[in-house]
Amino acid sequence: MQFTNKGIYCPQGNFYIDPWQPVDYAVITHAHGDHARWGSKHYLAHDISRPIMQARLGADISIETLPYGESKMINGVTLSLHPAGHILGSAQVRLEYNGFVSVASGDYKVEDDQLSSPLEIVKCHEFVTESTFGLPIYNWLSQQQILDNMKNWIGGNQRNQRTSIFIAYSLGKAQRLMKGLEGVAPLLVHSSIDRLNKAIESTGLQLPETGLWYADMPKAEVQGNIVILPPSLLGTNVIKKIPNGAIAICSGWMQVRGSRRWQSADAGFAVSDHADWQGLLSTIKATGAEQVFVTHGYTATFSKYLNEIGISAREVVTQYGNDEEAENTDSEAKEEGTV
Repeated sequence: MQFTNKGIYCPQGNFYIDPWQPVDYAVITHAHGDHARWGSKHYLAHDISRPIMQARLGADISIETLPYGESKMINGVTLSLHPAGHILGSAQVRLEYNGFVSVASGDYKVEDDQLSSPLEIVKCHEFVTESTFGLPIYNWLSQQQILDNMKNWIGGNQRNQRTSIFIAYSLGKAQRLMKGLEGVAPLLVHSSIDRLNKAIESTGLQLPETGLWYADMPKAEVQGNIVILPPSLLGTNVIKKIPNGAIAICSGWMQVRGSRRWQSADAGFAVSDHADWQGLLSTIKATGAEQVFVTHGYTATFSKYLNEIGISAREVVTQYGNDEEAENTDSEAKEEGTV
């Protein structure tokens, strides 16, 4: 793999992985906006990512897909996709050429969220890792503990006749909350989330039943329920119209208490679709990679630590970043007239 001004490039295969500029052939790890960008002539992604990318990039994009584990030969390079555990359809890209194996992991998380295909460890010679939460302070509670805390918070809100509002990314986090909170109370979602839910269900996957939330919804139809909204609505007048609303931000950044105070939310839950410190370390060690390339996040700190413990690592500058910043939910919300 080579790291260019367009993205991660495989010269033998003549294709790019998650390029941030238009290219002829783009292999996509997952459908978040910082990894799947508009403008390339042809895309290759996992089966589940097809309708999501079409919903976000255009129905007329040229795209082919592969299931997990199936190989495709491209100019002598054997390419296959393997579960990353990040969101539905997320994949690590395994490349093999003349016996040398490289893996670009995209974004990944270690714990099984009971919705996405769980992370698969792929042995390789070189490994490209994210480091979004690559500091020792980031160590997640188990998913069950987080869900129990959420359910206790919802219960308190219901006793006080308040509506539980969760702020979560439209793709990935929203569906994970829907799955974990199914049956606790009726679920209402923003139109941008509903649109992606429909795209996901077109693949045959069944998601929990939800209703469509809309601005100025009558109090009787929303109070005491669970409302899931994209980050673009946080702090807007629209969200303030929800009667007796209690707001919870769902993000790994909530591990730092100051983040919740800064956002002026009622609660913060450190639920993340990225690996924490220990998850990053355990995954990298398990791959057996002789060379690790560290992208987006705490790259300097994390790569320095890897070198200190005997794993050859170096920072790589990319244009990947926070999923929230790449969601484009502002434009989606404006289209619906909710901002």
